[in-house]
Amino acid sequence: MPEYIQKRYGGQRIRTYLSVLSLLLSVFTKISIDLYAGALFVHICLGWNFYLSTILMLIITALYTIAGGLAAVIYTDALQTLIMVVGAIILTVKAFDHIGGYEQLAVAYAQAIPSRIIANTTCHVPRADAMHMFRDPYTGDLPWTGMTFGLTIMATWYWCTDQVIVQRSLSARDLNHAKAGSILASYLKMLPMGLIIMPGMISRALFPDDVGCVVPSECLRACGAEIGCSNIAYPKLVMELMPIGLRGLMIAVMMAALMSSLTSIFNSSSTLFTMDIWRRLRPRAGERELLLVGRLVIVVLIGVSVAWIPVLQGSNSGQLFIYMQSVTSSLAPPVTAVFVLGIFWQRANEQGAFWGLMVGLALGATRLVLEFLHPAPPCGDPDTRPAILGSIHYLHFAVALFVLSGAVVVAGSLLTPPPQGIQIENLTWWTLAQDVLVGAKAGDSQTPQKHAFWARVCGFNAILLMCVNIFFYAYFA
Repeated sequence: MPEYIQKRYGGQRIRTYLSVLSLLLSVFTKISIDLYAGALFVHICLGWNFYLSTILMLIITALYTIAGGLAAVIYTDALQTLIMVVGAIILTVKAFDHIGGYEQLAVAYAQAIPSRIIANTTCHVPRADAMHMFRDPYTGDLPWTGMTFGLTIMATWYWCTDQVIVQRSLSARDLNHAKAGSILASYLKMLPMGLIIMPGMISRALFPDDVGCVVPSECLRACGAEIGCSNIAYPKLVMELMPIGLRGLMIAVMMAALMSSLTSIFNSSSTLFTMDIWRRLRPRAGERELLLVGRLVIVVLIGVSVAWIPVLQGSNSGQLFIYMQSVTSSLAPPVTAVFVLGIFWQRANEQGAFWGLMVGLALGATRLVLEFLHPAPPCGDPDTRPAILGSIHYLHFAVALFVLSGAVVVAGSLLTPPPQGIQIENLTWWTLAQDVLVGAKAGDSQTPQKHAFWARVCGFNAILLMCVNIFFYAYFA
């Protein structure tokens, strides 16, 4: 993606900035979270030491990433996906059978109150809107305005510009294969609602004293963290509901999921550093040197990520999803604005894009620093955070940051000379040549008719996916 941005806008500074930003986001929102989640799962399921579990995960993952490269990562991902889906379906069926079905889940979740609570507070009470996706824009923990617009901006950043995803699309045989891969991923992306979120709610309903604890001493007993134990919902369900044989399968499933994610990040991060940063510093570097540097980068990223885990444990009430989204909402929207305007607006140029990114970075980094300096208060304590944190939800902030960054890009582009023709041709939606749209690589034996047929199949599935998602969105609203 940084390479595309360089071709579209020209110059080197935007490409270098995006590569560095991607590496930072990999450390603070991907590698550290995956390591923490994997170690927590092993700690809960097997009782092993937290940091011993982290080291074991790292050794296994790093070995086949460094030895096998992208091909090994993609093949193991494909196999592990099958194992993950089968294991998750088995657990979901057992969980719903245990609680008595979907209707009973709604009743049981509303009554999932821990036995020990903090007096004169309501943080132990499950939210009244827990079974609804559309929540109040002012008082909701995930307001519908933020979820609809803010998460869309961050999803565009991840699914369209993140190196982990882009690298897979670029490895496809042709454009139809890339489209089909994205559509298959979209079908799989519909599964977490039933296979992850609802089993997590069942876990809270079945084990409120552990998963829903609010008293620090109780949380310390349940999961080793004083600020909350919602992260142990899934492993707790595995350990309590699954028989011994299937329990082993689920541990393998979770480790496969986390290692699959880690290998992808390691591979894409080393590619970013060697191609976009090291080659700029040493233009004459040979393949052997680039390979060695890429492997050393993985080791450095791992070290920084492990050091960051204690900070992660104490952030955002200990909830990994909220931590990840709040960090992303402060850094990703300017990149989304530059990317979208670069594709759909031919007048966007390098000066506008660069200053849009810089203004967005300054504002986003300011909020991010404030979040770490002023974390959310524990249950029962008054909220003394600055207004930008207490009154502006992080998803609403993402929308505002996207709009502001986009406005700076537009203003900067209009006040400076337009981009050259070479920066437009085949690089925007409106100037893409027809032969590029066909997407066949040179020497491809497939006929244009066959390409057209599979393009229609992909298009039909894309429309079907949109309809199904809109239906579920409305059903759970």
